[in-house]
Amino acid sequence: MSRDDALQKSALFVTTVTAFMAPFMVSSVNVALPAIQDDLGADAVLLGWIATSYLLATAIILVPAGKFADIYGRKKVFISGVIIYTAGSAASVLVPDVAWFLAMRGVQGIGAAMFITTGMAILTSVFPREKRGRGIGILVTSVYVGLATGPFVGGFLTGLLGWRSIFVLMVLLGLISLAIAVRFLKGEWAEARGEKFDIQGAVIYAVAIFLLVYGATRILDREAAILFFAGCLGLVLFYRRQKKTPYPVFEVGLFQGNRTFLFSSLAALIHYAATFAVTFQISLYLQYLKGMEPQSAGTILMIQPVMMALFSAQAGKLSDTVQPRVLASAGMSLTALGLAFFVFLGESTELWLIASNLALLGFGFALFSSPNMSAIMGSVERRQYGIASGTVATMRLLGQMFSMAIATVFLAIFIGRQEIRVENYPLFQTSMQACFMFFVLLCVVGIGFSLFRGDVGK
Repeated sequence: MSRDDALQKSALFVTTVTAFMAPFMVSSVNVALPAIQDDLGADAVLLGWIATSYLLATAIILVPAGKFADIYGRKKVFISGVIIYTAGSAASVLVPDVAWFLAMRGVQGIGAAMFITTGMAILTSVFPREKRGRGIGILVTSVYVGLATGPFVGGFLTGLLGWRSIFVLMVLLGLISLAIAVRFLKGEWAEARGEKFDIQGAVIYAVAIFLLVYGATRILDREAAILFFAGCLGLVLFYRRQKKTPYPVFEVGLFQGNRTFLFSSLAALIHYAATFAVTFQISLYLQYLKGMEPQSAGTILMIQPVMMALFSAQAGKLSDTVQPRVLASAGMSLTALGLAFFVFLGESTELWLIASNLALLGFGFALFSSPNMSAIMGSVERRQYGIASGTVATMRLLGQMFSMAIATVFLAIFIGRQEIRVENYPLFQTSMQACFMFFVLLCVVGIGFSLFRGDVGK
């Protein structure tokens, strides 16, 4: 085996494993939430923050970490991210209360941001053009495999060994990835070496995102509403700074004069905002209202990501011949239909109907996601591919955070600072139904952006 082949295989392995870890962690922990509540005494609002704290830390660090890696070395940032993520996972095994657990979820999110933003870049750097597509395809597949297996494996481990065993598994995967990266991932990649890192811009971005998300989760409080609007103003300040600085942390110019890119990015943001909390809500519904064990609930929740994994590649291929806006809009319409069905969920709803609707949501997501990505990448020049890809990742994370923030707000309205127990199951059901109705309305807005983005290549 040549040195280049060895480098490519080691890079593919470590980036694939880390690409698997992040979505696996999110989807597996969702199934373990009732067990975490019983162990740590988390109320309904804090249950929402278990996912949000991880996503918030990831979103804050993702963009600055990508730029920092371009300047000072992607391998350094990648390995540092794996170390931080593994340390956060190890600490999560030992947390004594929910406050410490939320803090460690934030540590995990910081580490995940560092290896997510550098993994794809490293893979692109080490693979020649004629092999790059296959490598990226394997990497993307691992993301969907993580989403698909997370609910089942998380439910199985929670039922057999307790929820903390999920984090033990993450520690083992992190240590394996770290060992192979240190031993076999030779060389360094820093194409922006010599540029200056905009520390002030990165700080403004981080503070604005934190205020925006934290304020959104507690928007009913007057002080939190002020924080939310302060976050909005912070993003405006960040946008204006990035337009002027010679070495921006985030290339905001892509949103100007490119309606296809702008509308496609907004459609992605809205679609993730309307769908990400589905697993969170349905996991709680299946275990509380339907009385299912974690493993059984996880098996049903697998259906949606499995459909995404099965049809995403075919939808992407179809977008080469059919305009992406048509396919993506059809996919979001199916998503809206599936969300509308969940508005009427009750204790007597048949499991086969729930499973069928999750399959519909998964198919709609696949029909939207790949063509929408195709539209985004097809609307920019080749030299802007990296920036466009980073933008999509940011839109995805912001959408996921807002989805959890919306779900948390509805829980706060109907249940408040209480644990979810038998006596307030009706309130939880009402909260869930109202949340899904809001998600349907979001999708309707998103369909409009998707339809009127314009055709790619015209």
